[in-house]
Amino acid sequence: MSAVLLLGGCQGGTPSETSTTTAPPTSGSSAPGSSSPGTPAPGTAGASTAGRPTPSGVYKPADATGKAQNVPVPVMPALAKENSKEGLEAFIRYWYAQLSYVDETGDMSGWLPLFVQECRLCLGLRESGDDGYRNGRWLSGGRITVATVEHQWIDGATRQWSKVQVIQDAIDYHNPDGSAGRARSEASNDAFALFATYGDNRWTVVDLGVIA
Repeated sequence: MSAVLLLGGCQGGTPSETSTTTAPPTSGSSAPGSSSPGTPAPGTAGASTAGRPTPSGVYKPADATGKAQNVPVPVMPALAKENSKEGLEAFIRYWYAQLSYVDETGDMSGWLPLFVQECRLCLGLRESGDDGYRNGRWLSGGRITVATVEHQWIDGATRQWSKVQVIQDAIDYHNPDGSAGRARSEASNDAFALFATYGDNRWTVVDLGVIA
């Protein structure tokens, strides 16, 4: 998402800063629908996920004339359910693929279960995503790509964290009447500290912050 992200409040000694990875909601204007880097990274198109229908037509990205159509739904790979470095990386890439899907569609049903409500930056992204599709508006661009993941892995620890380089395309905002919802949000390239815990055979994001 391309608005100023809220302070993440990362724990574990990692600095948290504000950044531009999601434009802040602006009353009465369009805001980003939810991130996404590049093509939904790890997701696999074509399978139903969380009750969402499988796209049946040709994918069409959003533009000034209308919302995206038949967007491939990210599918969690089996590896993302493993308690390992490789499993955590697969989960992180899936997490951002879901966030990118939010930006393209406004549908958060697959992304919301992946983090706890105490994650302040996650909630900021949610607020921005909600605002982006309010009153019939939408965004184009803003797709997210996870460029690199660097784990700070500690064997046996209940909480793991990773440095994640996230690249996001520029975002344009559109109102139903054809007007621009707000000024364009330029492309961004930011580093995040993502904290996650493993339990019940799955990873959950518990904190997120921008690394200065």
